[in-house]
Amino acid sequence: MSNFLFLFRGGDAARTEQSPEEMQEHMQKWGAWMGGLKEKGQLVDGLPLSKEGKVVENSGDVITDGPFAEGAEVVGGYLIVSANELNEAVEISKGCPIFEHKGNVEVREIMSMNM
Repeated sequence: MSNFLFLFRGGDAARTEQSPEEMQEHMQKWGAWMGGLKEKGQLVDGLPLSKEGKVVENSGDVITDGPFAEGAEVVGGYLIVSANELNEAVEISKGCPIFEHKGNVEVREIMSMNM
């Protein structure tokens, strides 16, 4: 088994147009999806990310408020999921509720650093 990082991008525009009831219903779908992964032993960790942050560049000489990428590019959260291989992780990602809001999931294997 390997661990895979799911990076969630986009979908914010559709979310801001939802009523509180629609937003709660959507969040319940996230909870159900993540709960199912947890029951199967596939969910390792994951949380949403704050919209505020800083971008550090040039060895810390340049620090700016950010991220200010286009809305579809901003990472809104992550999950770490356990799967046998990349294609299995991709199949798992297809159940993500972010697709209801035209967001996307980047799936990347987490490599080990043998020190």
